[in-house]
Amino acid sequence: MDTGSPRADQSEKAAESPGKPRRKDSRMWFRFKWIVRALFVAFIIWGLMTGLDSFFYHPTRRVWATPDELQLACEEVQFKTRDGVTLHGWWAPAVGRPRGTIIHYHGNAENLTNHIAFSVWMPGAGYNLLIFDYRGYGKSQGSPTRAGTISDGHAALDFVLQRPEVDRSRVFLYGHSLGGAIATVVAAERPEPAALILDSTFSSYRRIAARHAQQLFGAQWIAANLSHLLVSRGFDPIDYIARVAPRPVMVITSGSDRICFPELGRELFDGAKEPKVYWEAPSVNHGEAVIDLPDETMRRINSFLDLVGGASR
Repeated sequence: MDTGSPRADQSEKAAESPGKPRRKDSRMWFRFKWIVRALFVAFIIWGLMTGLDSFFYHPTRRVWATPDELQLACEEVQFKTRDGVTLHGWWAPAVGRPRGTIIHYHGNAENLTNHIAFSVWMPGAGYNLLIFDYRGYGKSQGSPTRAGTISDGHAALDFVLQRPEVDRSRVFLYGHSLGGAIATVVAAERPEPAALILDSTFSSYRRIAARHAQQLFGAQWIAANLSHLLVSRGFDPIDYIARVAPRPVMVITSGSDRICFPELGRELFDGAKEPKVYWEAPSVNHGEAVIDLPDETMRRINSFLDLVGGASR
């Protein structure tokens, strides 16, 4: 091979030059971009046809923890919704004289055997506790829908109010993440709950979808339009929160939350009427205030509920 010729030298320099992509690489990159675009368009079309509301629900049947493992004295209970779906829950009586009853509306993933970690302390603090699974979660029947979860939330309140040991003037709703959106609607539509606690909750389904879409696509206008196209309206907590008054509302946000961003919880607090309390747990990930700051979180919740009377609308 004549490596001393000018043509050979030029070929070697071209091969060694990192700044000039080969034509084959350019064609591959071009095809890749069009494949990504085509997949994105297909996703939009599919989303327009089916909607993305189901993306809010990630139920499992897996058992993450048992009452024995948690050293929690509780009774497994079942109750029906108004549309005939059988739901499953755990009823844990208060230790000592009851200070009230708390219904735990849990988040969007797994089931109650996982979310009990956020409320397992409540019976020991003197509260009867009901934690239950929405339709399609854990041992509950059916499949989750937004309207269905609201029906489930009402059924849980009905179940608690029918128990003879419950002081009906001191029934409190604790909504964690997605559960806060459900609990807000129930509290607004019913006179019985004496107070509402929202932990790491969002203001509307479209708003939280837009915030996550913005992380993917960058442009805020794209994210906002996509969320309006693909996520339906209805049962948004921001449309209900003001109706909870004059009963008190406590809003807890997590400072490092990248799932239900703290500004969305702040929007809920701003939309609520007095009396209301706001606390942003510093440097805490999504919904983990009671995990990372247990003493401070329990103290604040207990103090809030101690100030609640039996007032109802």
